[in-house]
Amino acid sequence: MLSRLRTAILAALSALVTVLALAVGLPQAQAASSLPCDIYAAAGTPCVAAHSLVRALYSSYNGSLYQVQRASDGATANIGLLAAGGYADAAAQDSFCSGTTCIITQIYDQSSRHNDLTVEGAGGAGAADVGAPADALPVTVGGHQVYGLEISAGMGYRDNSTSGVAVNGQAEGMYMVTSGTHVNGSCCFDYGNAETNNKDTGNGHMDAINFGTECWFSPCYGQGPWVQADLENGLFQSDSGYSKNTSNTGTGPLPFVTALLKNNGQNHFALKYGNSQSGGLTTTYSGAEPTVGGYSPMHQEGAIVLGTGGDNSNGSIGSFFEGVMTSGVPTDAADDSVQANIVSVGYGGATGSTGSLTPGSEISLRATTSCCTTDYIRHQNNAAVVSPVTSSSSALDKSDATWIVRRGLAGSSCVSFESRNYPGDFLRHSNFRLYRQPMDGTAQFRADATFCPTTGKSGTGSSLASYNYPTRFIRHYNLNVYIASNGGSNAWDSATSWADDVSWAVSQPWAP
Repeated sequence: MLSRLRTAILAALSALVTVLALAVGLPQAQAASSLPCDIYAAAGTPCVAAHSLVRALYSSYNGSLYQVQRASDGATANIGLLAAGGYADAAAQDSFCSGTTCIITQIYDQSSRHNDLTVEGAGGAGAADVGAPADALPVTVGGHQVYGLEISAGMGYRDNSTSGVAVNGQAEGMYMVTSGTHVNGSCCFDYGNAETNNKDTGNGHMDAINFGTECWFSPCYGQGPWVQADLENGLFQSDSGYSKNTSNTGTGPLPFVTALLKNNGQNHFALKYGNSQSGGLTTTYSGAEPTVGGYSPMHQEGAIVLGTGGDNSNGSIGSFFEGVMTSGVPTDAADDSVQANIVSVGYGGATGSTGSLTPGSEISLRATTSCCTTDYIRHQNNAAVVSPVTSSSSALDKSDATWIVRRGLAGSSCVSFESRNYPGDFLRHSNFRLYRQPMDGTAQFRADATFCPTTGKSGTGSSLASYNYPTRFIRHYNLNVYIASNGGSNAWDSATSWADDVSWAVSQPWAP
């Protein structure tokens, strides 16, 4: 009992130190002296799996985070850290993948268990998966440009031969940092414990976090996405499956979400979520295992899955930045300390550069036509439009009108524009109109989302030529945004004011 009390106190003190460090503005390295797996180990529930593309999850870890494979020659490279306990060396990936594309072929386990994830093979509900594109999800973490993992349908990772992961009713906990903006209602964006044969072997044979908008058991409240427990043959928000918590309407479109599940394997499980950028955790359920047969006790098999269901149901989409699995159920104090550490690293923070078309710079694009000089390109209901944005505009409007300049997805001499508040979503054209859509890694998307800057056609600002339609430039027309030629059969190709409409002032970003 004294030992349990001591570890709980230590975990709580660690959380307090992190919060106080943030409050007084200490450097992040000082605030994050204990990383998630250090915190869980101190609380008596050590990590048995620790996966991240963006940072170390132990303060002493200095190994590889993941492996990429180059399309041009099939060569592979391991991407490590800038320093022990630090952040991913994304520049090494950029250099290795320069002039070609790369996929992520392996995600290394930072724990001593070596439960590494590789691209998932065929299962009972899905064909063999493919690796995710390595450059689909650029993000700033801890002040560093790194990459997350962006899952599209048909992508997933797995390890069916693990060490130390809970089996047959053993207790465990797990969390992942994901995104509330890249989700769908298809099965199943999971991270956690799954079957060892890629098939559905019955109730209770999974114990994984699920995140998405699929409501398996009605009623669910709100629009989601929800943190749910995939315990096989159901996504559970309570012991009855359906939500008993009317206030749990989902996380909404938070760019970064901490999703947490813990399960004693016998008679109790709990679900929590938090904003990975600020604040603490909210418990949405803590109670008995599902009441139908097979879940009490659990029958976990100990495989680890990421991005799909246990039988490789792979129609889902999702984002993954980091996640761990523990031996035993962590204390609430340890969970709170881990959440404080996640917040401290500054997911989605400022890039440190603004107002230019240099990759890494945050910008807003203002129209220069005389009618519309307070209008900016923004996304609204997934489509690109122009509308006025001023200092009195809402925070949402300002974020929607802010873009991060990235190296061109189809050519490094050009640029692509990532949404500031929808990580991994880019401006791309489809049927000549521009939309905000998640990068899926295809050559078509890469070309559609790449634009080549030139001097403004009106003699002011910059014009942005489509990479795959080089005579067409980004243009505003009737408040919508297109790629348009100077004259043509489409209304938006009108020669009237074309030069002004395709000239943009590259401005300071509206979002902080």
